[in-house]
Amino acid sequence: MNKRSQFQVLQSRLAEPRRFIQILAGPRQVGKTTLIRQYIAEAECPVFYASADLPTMQSESWLMQHWETARTAARQDPGGAILFFDEIQKLPRWAETVKGLWDADSFSALPLKVVLSGSSPLLMQKGLGESMAGRFETIFMPHWGFAEMQAAFGLSLEQFLYYGGYPGAAPLLAEPNRWRAYINDSLIETSIARDILLMTRVDKPALLRRLFYLACTYSGQILSYQKMLGQLQDAGNTTTLAHYLDLLGMAGLVTGLQKFSGGKIRSRASSPKLQVLNTALITAQAQLYYEQALADPIFLGRLTESAVGAHLLNDGEAAGIKVYYWREQNREVDFVLELRGELVAIEVKSGNRQGRESTTLPGMKSFTRAFAPRKVLLVGPDGIRLGDFLQIPPRTWFD
Repeated sequence: MNKRSQFQVLQSRLAEPRRFIQILAGPRQVGKTTLIRQYIAEAECPVFYASADLPTMQSESWLMQHWETARTAARQDPGGAILFFDEIQKLPRWAETVKGLWDADSFSALPLKVVLSGSSPLLMQKGLGESMAGRFETIFMPHWGFAEMQAAFGLSLEQFLYYGGYPGAAPLLAEPNRWRAYINDSLIETSIARDILLMTRVDKPALLRRLFYLACTYSGQILSYQKMLGQLQDAGNTTTLAHYLDLLGMAGLVTGLQKFSGGKIRSRASSPKLQVLNTALITAQAQLYYEQALADPIFLGRLTESAVGAHLLNDGEAAGIKVYYWREQNREVDFVLELRGELVAIEVKSGNRQGRESTTLPGMKSFTRAFAPRKVLLVGPDGIRLGDFLQIPPRTWFD
């Protein structure tokens, strides 16, 4: 779902009678605040905006004060009013306070609609799960895709593969050292330090950080947890690594795809396929500048497969699509999409894939015999052009 579609969904939901709190959910720097400002600029009823992202820590009374101001307007205006709270996760006990205020307004049939956004998916999810059940619906805002970065900043396909989908970093493309510092300091470090380490218990923060960098280095590769522990030189256990990989995924950084087998228990126990959610996370750690990366066929192949995986995960989540990989012995399918029991198998060929038969695709043939997918797709030479594939919503392949 692109940003225009997200705006239209928000606009449509807020035009309906008051039913649910709207949640704008997603990682840092994907345009949540921009979307709010765009809506406010076009709103026809009283709209109130408050951000908890201020130097001084806000309190429960601060939230209640802004809510009461919006309540007054909602009572006076025939069309009611709308209240936006940005960076809501920075308020202590925000979920309990919002629940109480929302339930009171629901009891009195007050036409006050509420939109919450936050850049800490971990804390947002915790608050929503514990206190807000049955009171909200979510508009997921993932990383920017190729079509959005091309339309907004004119990025070519090669530039998108290298620089990824962070709109805030786009003005720095001509200054590679500043670009790399922005990705590492303002996005990666902030996400790990504020959105994970400050929001949940992590007994081994150094291990979590090393796991993140390992996942960036090996994005697109299947790696057992035991091999990860060996690479990380840590005496931890596989359960800890799996948990940390989940935390990194919830923060919008990296994740581990599970093996598709038709059985959830076996899938969860399989070796994960490491996958970044934005290719900028790979290149910001690499020692290759843009021109060097394009000239390195192996590195470019990693970026290509990682870009496809990030596209499938980012755009597929809102549609309810689950993304897996498949492997049996030496036969593999890069990505398996599942939606309501139907499957789509995808193989990515960059022209640089060593150790695979580029034309016969034995993994795809074996998977098709075993699971009869709805569609099988080849991305790259002799198949769908990469630039075209990255602009097609994954939901399309199930139509």
